[in-house]
Amino acid sequence: MLTDVSLLSAFLVGLLGGVHCVGMCGGIVTALSLGLPPDDRTARWRCQLSYNLGRILSYSLAGALFGGIGWLAGHWSGIHQIQLALQGLAALFMIALGLYLGGWWMGLTRIEQLGGQVWKRLEPLGRRFLPVRGAGQALALGAIWGWLPCGLVYSVLVWAIAAGSPAQGAMLLLSFGLGTLPNLLLMGAAAERLAARVREPLARRLAGLLVTGFGLYSLYRLIA
Repeated sequence: MLTDVSLLSAFLVGLLGGVHCVGMCGGIVTALSLGLPPDDRTARWRCQLSYNLGRILSYSLAGALFGGIGWLAGHWSGIHQIQLALQGLAALFMIALGLYLGGWWMGLTRIEQLGGQVWKRLEPLGRRFLPVRGAGQALALGAIWGWLPCGLVYSVLVWAIAAGSPAQGAMLLLSFGLGTLPNLLLMGAAAERLAARVREPLARRLAGLLVTGFGLYSLYRLIA
């Protein structure tokens, strides 16, 4: 079951994972402005917000789907141990995510490669909305880009399986998506300076340590 602490943790994972988000989504975020008048700041911000809204909506939908899977597993079996096992799996994925962000272990890239098979089918569809010339195109592009293979997102989706229901899974991914928002909005406003900042080894290692801490704390709560 979700708590306010879980939602805050998901938000912080998204925020701290910005060192990864900028690398994965930074290119498309900066490309959003290419088809717009160079002096139209209002249009640029409208497209940035629309793109991120579409992306976060896709995360929330995926969270609902994975939360539903977890609910069905527990409902059909009626075994509390399955829910605990899912929570333990989510904690292990969180630890793996922290190691991934810190650059100490890159095992999550294998999961991203599996997701790449789905992305091969979606990516040509996303290209149809480039160059972006309005908020509607940006919203559609964000909705498609939300399914980009990403170890960060996949780790939180495993967490959503243990959330308890589709609604709680959606809330978890919504909180995560809102956490990623500041970094990507800043990326759109100051791409070069932000990209250089978040790729510094110290920033990545700090994010990795904190996210690993979330995973270890979750394991401790299950064992204690």
